[in-house]
Amino acid sequence: MAPRLQLEKAAWRWVESVKPEDIRQEHIELAYRVSLLACKRGTCRRNCKGNPNCLVGIGEQAWLGDIDENAFHNIDDPNSERRDKNTFVGLTNLGATCYVNTFLQVWFHNLELRRSLYQCHNARAQEHNIESDYEPESICEHLQYLFALLQNSNRKYIDPSGLVKALGLDTGQQQDAQEFSKLFLSVLEDTLSKQKNPNLQNVIQRQFCGQFSYVTVCNECGRSSALPSRFYELELNIQGHKNLTECVTEFLKEEKLDGDNRYFCESCQSKQNATRRIRLHSIPPTLNLQLMRFVFDRLTGHKKKLNTFISFPEQLDMGPFLEGKEDQKCVYELSAVLIHRGISAYSGHYIAHVKDASTGDWYKFNDEEIEKMEGKKLQLGIEEDIAETVKSQTRKPKCSKGYHCSRNAYMLVYKVQEEEKSDSSCTNVEVPAFLQRLVDQDNHKFEEWCTEMAEMRKQSVDKGKAKHEEVKELYELLPAKDGELYEFIPMDWLKKWLEDSTATREIDNASFLCSHGKLHPDKVGETKRVSLQAAQVLYERYSGGPRLDGSSMCRECVSQRCRVLRLKNQLNEDYKEITNLVKRTLSGEGYWTGKASLRSWRQLALEQLDEDEQETKHSNGQTNGQGPHSNSKEFGSELSEGNEDDMKTFNEDIVCTHGGLSILETERKLVSSEVWAKLREYFPKAPEFTQNQEPCQLCLTLEQEEKDNEAVSKMMATDQKNQLLNLFNEKNRPILNKWPEDTDVLYIVPLFFVEEWRKFIRRPTKSSPVSNVGNTLLLCPHGGFMFTYDSLINGDAQHVALLWPSEWEVISRLFIVDQPISIHCFKQTTPSGATTQYTTQPDLCWECRESFLFQQQRDLREYTQATIYIRKVMEDQRIIKEGAPELTASSSEAEEEKEEKEEKEEPPKVDGERDSDFSQSQDGAKRLKLDDGSSASATTVPVTKMTRLGGIRRSTRHRKLRGEKALIVSANQTLKELKIQIMHAFSVAPFDQNLSINGESLTDDSATLGSLGVIPESIICLKADEPIADYAAMDDVYQVRMPEEGFKGTGLLGH
Repeated sequence: MAPRLQLEKAAWRWVESVKPEDIRQEHIELAYRVSLLACKRGTCRRNCKGNPNCLVGIGEQAWLGDIDENAFHNIDDPNSERRDKNTFVGLTNLGATCYVNTFLQVWFHNLELRRSLYQCHNARAQEHNIESDYEPESICEHLQYLFALLQNSNRKYIDPSGLVKALGLDTGQQQDAQEFSKLFLSVLEDTLSKQKNPNLQNVIQRQFCGQFSYVTVCNECGRSSALPSRFYELELNIQGHKNLTECVTEFLKEEKLDGDNRYFCESCQSKQNATRRIRLHSIPPTLNLQLMRFVFDRLTGHKKKLNTFISFPEQLDMGPFLEGKEDQKCVYELSAVLIHRGISAYSGHYIAHVKDASTGDWYKFNDEEIEKMEGKKLQLGIEEDIAETVKSQTRKPKCSKGYHCSRNAYMLVYKVQEEEKSDSSCTNVEVPAFLQRLVDQDNHKFEEWCTEMAEMRKQSVDKGKAKHEEVKELYELLPAKDGELYEFIPMDWLKKWLEDSTATREIDNASFLCSHGKLHPDKVGETKRVSLQAAQVLYERYSGGPRLDGSSMCRECVSQRCRVLRLKNQLNEDYKEITNLVKRTLSGEGYWTGKASLRSWRQLALEQLDEDEQETKHSNGQTNGQGPHSNSKEFGSELSEGNEDDMKTFNEDIVCTHGGLSILETERKLVSSEVWAKLREYFPKAPEFTQNQEPCQLCLTLEQEEKDNEAVSKMMATDQKNQLLNLFNEKNRPILNKWPEDTDVLYIVPLFFVEEWRKFIRRPTKSSPVSNVGNTLLLCPHGGFMFTYDSLINGDAQHVALLWPSEWEVISRLFIVDQPISIHCFKQTTPSGATTQYTTQPDLCWECRESFLFQQQRDLREYTQATIYIRKVMEDQRIIKEGAPELTASSSEAEEEKEEKEEKEEPPKVDGERDSDFSQSQDGAKRLKLDDGSSASATTVPVTKMTRLGGIRRSTRHRKLRGEKALIVSANQTLKELKIQIMHAFSVAPFDQNLSINGESLTDDSATLGSLGVIPESIICLKADEPIADYAAMDDVYQVRMPEEGFKGTGLLGH
């Protein structure tokens, strides 16, 4: 089938030879494409949108063949959530709680601990009514219930959120797994110690607690002192070691105490050289060995992971390390390996390999997924296949039989080797009846859910099958045969009907109607023509409307489109004719037309015709005019109000604001009456001005008044410039630190007054004259002066301009002076020599001055969202070559001189521009914003940026150099947080940053920027060290944004 645009053109090709009044039914059917051939299956790759008879590719392919019943639903088989036979139950990962899940699985497989927990008294569980859900409260109750579910639940995995919530853990933050283990066992020990059963009070000690002592021997007298201690796990350093034996040996090795670390011997009563070592006395039945993979890096200030291979045996003999107690069992068997996948200490994933005590099989516990290892052997597998990110790749060493190697194992759990017993009671732990009742309740809920899901699947399948039969039946009825009655159905609805295997919404044809309540001809491409029989069935089953049959084809819309298309063709001929006529010499009466309108009249007419063609429902709006041969209201109407900006009225460009003829003759052109008659056909409502029409008299009067005002302004500017020539040219200006000899007084005015006055002198016709000096800007609310002689010399002079007494006399005569301000020089001769004193009139207001200085200092210490600049320095300590500044100061004077040459152009207007040194008061007067936040009233003259003493315009913006970047900071931000910002801006890690300000190094990461003297607009120099190759350390820095809080605020710390 031809493309959509070709079909659309073919549908309206007949308008070239048929007038609107001659339209017949056959033309209407051509416009609605009723007679187009229907496409056959296999001929179209996708549906022909321009052909209402094409019923191929709308989704029927999925229904016409055999269909798998699983396609009728999206519900997973509930049995996939069921626990497999002879396997264990997993735990749901709640976000970043995999470290919790691994330890729970390890502790669950500690049969003695599980058996003891089951024996704990739990009155709430024993008295619970099974008609409501059981909600444990204490941590012991949660763990007890969780273990019972792990043992006898029918679910494939269970949700540990109750326990996690009771502990107060953040499910989105991964914590230190080793710290969690210690704290949780401590909490559990404290909880069990309160049980009434004495056998339960010391379960944790019996299972996990061993004893050692720190033995110190004085080298001088040989006295030995021992400090006994208990341990629940041995923390073994792995750095520099290859196997577990080396790690344990280093843990127990002798340490020398000398130098500043000497030992105070009580026998010698003085500090002596000594040796210290750990003596291992007893080992618990469950021996936890923490491999210290996560260590603190002093260079980065953060933890990092050691990805070092460590070899460990399946059978561990602790006899050589034990002293005393010969009868103690020393041979241990490996029962669990806890793994951390990942290279960073702040990210990754935790899993556990655990040995089943009853069968000897090894299982891998990975949250919800549990995998049984083959051959009753530990298989670490892909846990060691992590990507190398450092240059020094390490190969996995070969392991002897009975040994395993891992660079991700962070905890090993060994259990003392027991003699094999035929009695299975040691390996069987029965769930108490009161807990089993709760488990049965949960299993019953799970079975109900499975039944409900299965029923929902069945219902969906039944509906899908019924829909399958319906589609196969109806699709054969859809095509409308020649000569039979038909209706139009939305194509999107048909697609939805074929795509959706269950519910289908009712048929909605409202969006396809024209303004006459019938099918719009432009919408026919979005519908499909179906047989009356098929439409009858669809409406009976799904309802909807309004129904669109053969009588719904709109004759009015087709006639309108016919008129528009024919008018467009005529427009091209008229355009050529008017173009030729305009070039001819005018003879006889003429008419004024706007030059802009004349250039764009064809486009204006086309836009109007396009609007009429697109939608006839806009016929009640407004248009620019009415086309020829148009007898209907559509062409006589104007465009709606909302379209006036988009479609400009012809000739409105020569209409003044008073509704008369514009006085600007350069913007209009005389055309002949023949041309105007042609244009009036398209724009009957356009403003009409004959050749004899007088321009607007009001505009002429205003123009003359403006010329008179400009002449007065030029005379005023010339007079003021001649009287204050040096002030205008910035020549022979007084300077405070070089006081002139011939005067003892100088006068002060705001610098903005001088700037505004100069602007008026340069461009008197474009700027407003200045009438008021506005000295109250420089005074405090009490009327006192805000600056001292010394402060003016040291920078405050940027707000003021100095005047000679003769200049002040002229200014006092020409302008309104609200308050004179002067500075006086008094020279005195004393026995010690000549002295000079300076005073101001009005006097200085010390109260406001002190407040101003205090606020100035406070603003430098307390700021938020301020800008500072980081400038990167090369290795030779030189700043990166400047090159072109990124921000350059523009010359206002040069711009103003350029504007003077553009006499006929208006000066550029900047909307909303606001000076940072000024704020608008409620009474509308400008106020100069002083550093202390005080302000004073001024005249309502335009305000420009204040410039420095001497009248030279300078940009107050900081000039950024290459290699320099601006950062937004606050005074209470720490140096460490700034370094992280710098890391993102310059890709330099914090530990490679050497920062300095004004030559002083910044080293205290915990200090705030305010305390370090970093103020707004400061420039901090950055010197970067050579980058390190340990990208894992860089990753750790990216992971850490704020100081670690660990388990602060959780139930593990008693909160």
